[in-house]
Amino acid sequence: MKILVTGSSGLVGHNVIENPEISTNELLTPHSKELDLLDYLAVKNYITSNKPDLIIHCAGKVGGIQANMKDMYGFYTENAVMGMNLVRAAKECGVKKFINLSSSCTYPRDYINPLKEEYTLKAELEPTNEGYALAKLSILKMCEYISKEYEGFEYKTLIPCNLYGKYDKFGEKNAHMIPSIIRKIDHAKKTGQDSVDIWGDGEARREFMYAGDLADCISYVISNWEKVPVLMNVGLGYDYSVNEYYESIKKIIGYDGQFTHDLTKPVGMKQKLLDVTRAKNIGWTAKTSLEDGVRQTYMYYLESINE
Repeated sequence: MKILVTGSSGLVGHNVIENPEISTNELLTPHSKELDLLDYLAVKNYITSNKPDLIIHCAGKVGGIQANMKDMYGFYTENAVMGMNLVRAAKECGVKKFINLSSSCTYPRDYINPLKEEYTLKAELEPTNEGYALAKLSILKMCEYISKEYEGFEYKTLIPCNLYGKYDKFGEKNAHMIPSIIRKIDHAKKTGQDSVDIWGDGEARREFMYAGDLADCISYVISNWEKVPVLMNVGLGYDYSVNEYYESIKKIIGYDGQFTHDLTKPVGMKQKLLDVTRAKNIGWTAKTSLEDGVRQTYMYYLESINE
């Protein structure tokens, strides 16, 4: 197949195009300078010229709690416009297959766990990333409407849990939780700090999956297309507390210091665990353990800062 992968230089997209099965196809991987997803005509012209059989939408403006709270407008606008342009252009150009990557942020805050696909739009969103979540919900519903209303069009949305892995961002302002912990603990070890701060009491629970497993799931979806529902969670089906993540990463990095808790900082939702029944029903489960995933991510971090 000819497959268009947006966001191919990001965490998810880079892992997707490196997947052994997906990489055997003809991949279109335009960077933002080659294809501006904020420009509808540019998107439509690109699809018209290249005629992909399948589009995998991985691109997006992403960041942690700090970034989301500081730029709610930007996270909403950019993600909504990019997604709408791509989905609309794909439909207008007759692309019949589309994989949209959404986010577990689309689920209501502090709702019933584990979170089932039918829980979207059942209650209010988490305020710290509301803009991003609203944008992702808009694209999710567009794909759902197209699949329901236009015969032959199958636009499927995958909702992954939190992700980490190779090609992640480790900066102080744009890192998600696991890469942020890796950077903080590695820095503390190298500079001889005797303690590292944890935001909140560390009891909030999170489900983090290695990004390579999401790429594996996308490969599985492509190969088992007819079995895959229009909306499907992709995750581990189990979670850890923030404190447990810190302790696990501390062990892998070999840090001897202690942790302190800053109770003045925001922590987001208390728990966000996905129900992965639909994924299991089609025969897919995640394979990478937390220890193996963190070790591979830490090795990538060390390589990237030494380049």
